[in-house]
Amino acid sequence: MTAITLTTFLALLDTTIVATAIPRITSHFHSLPDVGWYGSAYLITNCSLQPLSGKLYTYFSSKYVFLSFFFLFEFGSLLCGTAVSSDMLIVGRAVAGMGSAGLMNGAITILTHSVPIEKRPVYLGFMISTAQLALAVGPLIGGALTQYASWRWCFYINLPCGFLVSLLLLSITIPERLHPTALTLTPLQRIQHLDLLGFFLFAPTAIQFLLALEWGGTTYPWSSSHIIGLFVGSFFNFLLFLYREYRAGDEAMIPLSLVRNTVVWTCCCTNFLFMAGMLTLSYYLPIYFQGVRGVQPTMSGVYTLPGILSQMLFAIISGFAGYYLPFSIVGGCFAAIGYGLISTYTSSTPASKWIGYQILGGIGRGLSMQMVIIAIQNNLTGTKIVIAQTLVIFFQYLGGALCLTFASTIFAAKLKSGLRVYAPTVDPQLVIEAGATAYRNVIPKDQVMNVVTAYNLAINHCFYLAAGLAAGVMLFVWGMGWKKIGGKSDGKNVKAGQEGGGAEA
Repeated sequence: MTAITLTTFLALLDTTIVATAIPRITSHFHSLPDVGWYGSAYLITNCSLQPLSGKLYTYFSSKYVFLSFFFLFEFGSLLCGTAVSSDMLIVGRAVAGMGSAGLMNGAITILTHSVPIEKRPVYLGFMISTAQLALAVGPLIGGALTQYASWRWCFYINLPCGFLVSLLLLSITIPERLHPTALTLTPLQRIQHLDLLGFFLFAPTAIQFLLALEWGGTTYPWSSSHIIGLFVGSFFNFLLFLYREYRAGDEAMIPLSLVRNTVVWTCCCTNFLFMAGMLTLSYYLPIYFQGVRGVQPTMSGVYTLPGILSQMLFAIISGFAGYYLPFSIVGGCFAAIGYGLISTYTSSTPASKWIGYQILGGIGRGLSMQMVIIAIQNNLTGTKIVIAQTLVIFFQYLGGALCLTFASTIFAAKLKSGLRVYAPTVDPQLVIEAGATAYRNVIPKDQVMNVVTAYNLAINHCFYLAAGLAAGVMLFVWGMGWKKIGGKSDGKNVKAGQEGGGAEA
């Protein structure tokens, strides 16, 4: 339990720890246009491999699949820490994302195999709450490391922790509940059941689509052949992928029969929107404090504590819930309201407001973020749980990847247009290349407040996106079902789990 909890903590920490370091990184490499890539590269590769990880855990040893993903994650962290250019840092983030693709799903799978069903909500709640803590404290840790050591330690920190996790995992025995047919197959035959063709159709679909979003309007015009070609290629790859999954049936990497399950697809949509909004806020809130209010990285982390503490407190409270749906509904409402109020921040917003608004958002996150996994655990059985968890986690990271790319595009476009209005004599490219913490040093003093205003408005548009995503949760959360945590699944879902392989038996 200690090993997998620490691993999930590190994996999710990596999604937000760079948030407060990003302004310093952009200043170091003069790479403000790459802001979106520092988060998106990690999430794009994570999304690309996420569906495949579910099949790997179904047909191969959970322990060694988990360790393989973890070693890849550690190697990516090493590349990031030693990066000599922005491009190398992005590559390192991509490698770390590949490794993290199997960590959260693997941890939940191992826990499911190791703990009796009546005790799973307690252990799962503890692990997910700890992982959510990583999402919350990531900016604070990143800010402290960036200011008092170096932004590189945001990545080096994974290495000693990784050594400890590896020792713990190698020294224990993990129960295995593979697909029933896996025990009779050779390793080569198991590989044939992974639906690699589906994976090789899915990966370029996601990558082309996200590249188009990242480059559109910045590197290339939206009407350019590069962007149109990427969108068209992604669309046709997606059609081929859907056809492949339809033909593969239950052997597909993403079985369409499972996707049609109401609880599964509503949990996927809910997690997509919630994670997308949360990561957008996590990345641009430190940029607001550093770029608009001019505070140091560590203090920008301290200024996010109201949201962190409220999230921790209400995540614990939600663990005592008898039913998960009410907490999901109330949490979504609080998050949407909190994010909407945060979008009103200015350079002179009083502490009572920037603290209070973050608390509202933190309450929403704490109440509802873990409920989608609990819903899956309470409505499915057998090997269906593993694949469904993979889908939910995949949509979680896909939401982050898509919306960080959207947010980066929105930020860059609004900053340029804002500078043309409020600081027309300032070269927009000079401000962008300087980065969020250094632009004040490269522009005339009499233009600083005008540029701050443009920065503020650009960031607020990213907060609008976060608020809209959180509000969108309310469209889907109702489909998660009204079920007591730890209660028996209904006949339909039990049957679905048994058809998935009956691993519980």
